[in-house]
Amino acid sequence: MRKKEISVNEIKLIRIGQTEDAGAGTGCTVFVCERGMRAGLDVRGGGPASRESELLKPLAAAQEIHAIVLAGGSAFGLGTANGVMKCLEERGIGFDVGVTKVPLVVQSDLFDLTVGSPFVRPDEAMGYKAAEMALDAPNYRDGNFGAGCGATVGKIAGMDTCMKSGIGSYAVQLGDLQIGAVVAVNALGDIFEWRTGKQIAGLLTEDKTGMRSTSEYFGTMERIADNKFTGNTTLGVVMTNADFSKPQLCKIAGMAHDGYARSIRPVHTSVDGDSIYAVSAGSVRADQDMVGMLAAEVVSEAITRAVMCAESAYGFPAARSMADSEI
Repeated sequence: MRKKEISVNEIKLIRIGQTEDAGAGTGCTVFVCERGMRAGLDVRGGGPASRESELLKPLAAAQEIHAIVLAGGSAFGLGTANGVMKCLEERGIGFDVGVTKVPLVVQSDLFDLTVGSPFVRPDEAMGYKAAEMALDAPNYRDGNFGAGCGATVGKIAGMDTCMKSGIGSYAVQLGDLQIGAVVAVNALGDIFEWRTGKQIAGLLTEDKTGMRSTSEYFGTMERIADNKFTGNTTLGVVMTNADFSKPQLCKIAGMAHDGYARSIRPVHTSVDGDSIYAVSAGSVRADQDMVGMLAAEVVSEAITRAVMCAESAYGFPAARSMADSEI
């Protein structure tokens, strides 16, 4: 049985909405499952900005959540989930507590404050709109959209020599099994095409006509950098229609980080908040380790799509413009 590529929007029961403020260089992407989805989380970066992540630990009581929010704005953007909760409560979606239904919403944010306006961040209104889109008119697109609006990569030498990135997706179907990933790529490091090992984005040369290696730059630093925190964190959501428990999904999320390691160098640094959610919203029987292996593959391909679908913006060149200039 061979895998075939499908759209991430075809994964059953999970709907994606996003919105952005292109002028300010920030946005959010919201994943909604009305009936609830099982979820796990694996955080490998040292600087995560997150909300309700404790819900996803295997010992926590909640077995399902109703939405995931990926957003810009760093910790300032964590209020975005308030709007998502408001929208879902109005639709009667959430955990029934008798007097109302409480939507269980988790969130992770990336740092994009150095891209557009540092004082405009995703907020309750933006979260409400994205949740509304997810429910009524799912509008997910790869590129400079949603949480990827202000994403950049290759920032070890500062923002002057970084490149524009975005949000990307990739999904496959194997028989009845569907698995896909959405990744907002906002890394300190460089991005590589995982099959060929070719660098496709990252640290620019000083004259900005080509790329150089962040790893080599790191290796020749004579002293500790004054401030590596110029705007990082890669966020991913792996989705499947297979039937897995929360502990199994935590393991799949961990295996999916192999996709980060194949495509981003260096990765999981102290100034990245690299996180991957894994969610299950179906009943298809599948082997946990096989799905974990596929998760790493779709994550790597989603990273490539995020970079190659991004467009130059805010003075930062994108991979496609660099490729065009080499022709």
